[in-house]
Amino acid sequence: MSKLALKTASVLAFERNLDVSDAYLWQTDSQAADKAALPSPVVIKEKSVRGTISNRLKNAITNDPAKLDAETEKANLQKVDSASLDENNDTLVARFSLKVLPFTGKPNVCNDQDYQQALEQVVTDYISTQGVDELARRYAINVLNARWLWRNRVGTESINVTVKCNGKTISVDDAKTYGLKDFNSDDAHIKQVADWIKAGLNGDEFIILYVEAQAIIGYGQEVYPSQELILDTGSKKSKVLYRVSDKKGSEDNAGMHSQKVSNAIRTIDTWYPDAQFPIAIEPYGAVTTLGTAFRQPKAKMDFYTLFDNWVLKGDAPDVEQQHYVMGVLIRGGVFGASGKE
Repeated sequence: MSKLALKTASVLAFERNLDVSDAYLWQTDSQAADKAALPSPVVIKEKSVRGTISNRLKNAITNDPAKLDAETEKANLQKVDSASLDENNDTLVARFSLKVLPFTGKPNVCNDQDYQQALEQVVTDYISTQGVDELARRYAINVLNARWLWRNRVGTESINVTVKCNGKTISVDDAKTYGLKDFNSDDAHIKQVADWIKAGLNGDEFIILYVEAQAIIGYGQEVYPSQELILDTGSKKSKVLYRVSDKKGSEDNAGMHSQKVSNAIRTIDTWYPDAQFPIAIEPYGAVTTLGTAFRQPKAKMDFYTLFDNWVLKGDAPDVEQQHYVMGVLIRGGVFGASGKE
């Protein structure tokens, strides 16, 4: 069957190839005499606070001093979760694991065998001509630069990152030497982690990385676990932080969602139009915190346009966009054509 006769499968899904665990948050003291002392968990606590009214008010209120005084006298009562280091600990310890699964281009589900054959051939050609070296290198940099700590990375004195895999260990004394705005860094540590990830994606060996960051943030300083989405509108708590354990005695141990860590690891897309900073690999280049899709279909730079042209028409994009398309497949997702407009 010619490629021109192909149509996108109506059922098409890929499993993710970077399987990231939740990140568990611990704490310790960098100045402790006993360096072998085990860290203790970061514990989530509940606070009841009386805040002030600070939201934008209507002009009818702001233009009337009496009404404004009456409004600001109202108490803004809140119950919130918070997490901090103990007063005798200055170091946040965060740990997660990253399993790298073989990437062959074979979808998890596909209801059109002709389409699947064409798709797998595209991926095979990419791997044989380009390889996953560039993708693996960028993933490795994001592991080592501790981007995945998110807000916890800001304001740190230093961050030590350790990665263990198959009996080997590498350690970076200060992860902040690797920048967040580009992927120009290159050294032996990056090469080693990239080689591990590449070996996993190529299916050469079983690869699981055990990653730990030790960030000195200061005694008693606040820590930022993931925040839960409150679906119960009747909840009396306005902020709920993520607890990684339901084991008795450790129900309040803090952590970060695997999705949040994964998003940071795949923040490697600097190939979108007029790129100024890396964004996470997404079909439309969506960054929810900015309310922007950086890969607009009208510019023909979104995943679906590039992917369909490549598989259905044999029109391969330039090398950078090939990396992007393969990055989306490694991310995983449901990409079938529903047939509905």
